[in-house]
Amino acid sequence: MQPTAINLDKNLIPDNVKTIHLVAICGTGMGALACMLKDLGFEVSGSDQRVYPPMSHFLDQKGINVKQPFSEQNLSGRPDLVIIGNAVTRDNPEAQMVAKLKLNYCSMPQAINYYIAAKKQLIVVTGTHGKTTTSALAAGILYQAGLDPSFIIGGILTDFNSNYRMGKGDTIVIEGDEYDTAFFDKGPKFLHYRPALAVLTGVEFDHADIFQDLDHVRRAFDGFISNIDNESTLLAFDDDENVAGLTNNKKCRVVKYGRHIESAWRLGDISIRPPWTDFEVFYQGKKYRSFQTRMIGEHNLLNALAAIALADTLKVPKTAIARALKNFQGVKRRQEIRGVKRGITVIDDFAHHPTAVKETIRAIKPFYNPGRLIAVFEPRTNSSMRKVFQNIYPLSFDPADLVCIRKPPLLEKIPVPERFSSETLVADLNRRGLAAHYFPDTDTIIDFLIAEAQAGDVILIMSNGGFDNIHDRLLKKL
Repeated sequence: MQPTAINLDKNLIPDNVKTIHLVAICGTGMGALACMLKDLGFEVSGSDQRVYPPMSHFLDQKGINVKQPFSEQNLSGRPDLVIIGNAVTRDNPEAQMVAKLKLNYCSMPQAINYYIAAKKQLIVVTGTHGKTTTSALAAGILYQAGLDPSFIIGGILTDFNSNYRMGKGDTIVIEGDEYDTAFFDKGPKFLHYRPALAVLTGVEFDHADIFQDLDHVRRAFDGFISNIDNESTLLAFDDDENVAGLTNNKKCRVVKYGRHIESAWRLGDISIRPPWTDFEVFYQGKKYRSFQTRMIGEHNLLNALAAIALADTLKVPKTAIARALKNFQGVKRRQEIRGVKRGITVIDDFAHHPTAVKETIRAIKPFYNPGRLIAVFEPRTNSSMRKVFQNIYPLSFDPADLVCIRKPPLLEKIPVPERFSSETLVADLNRRGLAAHYFPDTDTIIDFLIAEAQAGDVILIMSNGGFDNIHDRLLKKL
């Protein structure tokens, strides 16, 4: 017997909810939601099979009881509402117990809609790349402008040391995720949101465990855009043919941003003066203003351009935008300098998609000349562990001086015919003239880097996971 989900998007939640339990609470979004619900006065508990930082620290500081592993006993108190994360399968013992006890339950975006975003002006940032940084920039600008925003973002904002905030203002910034919602709702999370203002940074194939092909991805984004009403605005990146196709003939107002001369918002001249980047912004063909940021790379300047356009749409003064961009300290795991030892800089980045890897390497290289850029990559996502990008990854590492590729750590989860080959990638990189090396595990990479790295070098470590704590271990040995 399967329970019946409450359609919180139609405000059918019971009025007497006091206790809420979150299954898979340590996910970035779920942990943020748990903390926000606690702030609202609910009695909050949760469970997970792996309790890990930084979310475990947030939850502990909030006094939220996290039980592990998943168990039917975790629901013995019969909470008034159970929020089920998208990492939870229908075979999960707690999901089964929800059905057995006929408990009220819902998904994370449904709960966000009802408890957090209700009666607020909803700003949703979507896209295959850049949505975390763009969301963080937008939230930071609105905060510095005195709008007291709320936000839920998929990364830890350094300025707030948090990925969420409960503000008293009437705006909320949400990073819109195209990943599925829950086992009882396989549609993307962002389909639950009806934004007053949205950003679309680009559309490429990703999440091979969820989407069959690029057309499947496009259909998901088409559903999101089609749900934006005619009084709302979509800021759309101008140099993506998928975005161009998806935004044609939509009922919402579409405003383009990027590098094209005909776009409403355009990036102008760029000047790199480490640690600063200066850049011009044009609006409707006229210079809007020059800005300064510590962020590295054109892709991040385009993220900043989207945030600037978003802020201007909300009538934020140019001076406030400029101040926020100059003060922005970034997002953890996005070009984050983890340390410098023996003159060697170790940088952590979340890049995993071929485009993200390429743009991250291209961005960092000019900031650290004449030293070498050593790119270390762990293919760990459900897409990168599959061979869907096998022939594309070799094109992503060209600016690097030395490349280290790890064997995918969870390869046994992927059917043999579908598996990505790190050995093949290294061979392809060698044929392109790059000094690339294959490593079966993290220990051998660390040993190689200790022997190989020299003063002035930058070691750029790219993975969407913890990578066996390679950053701290490497710095300690250096």
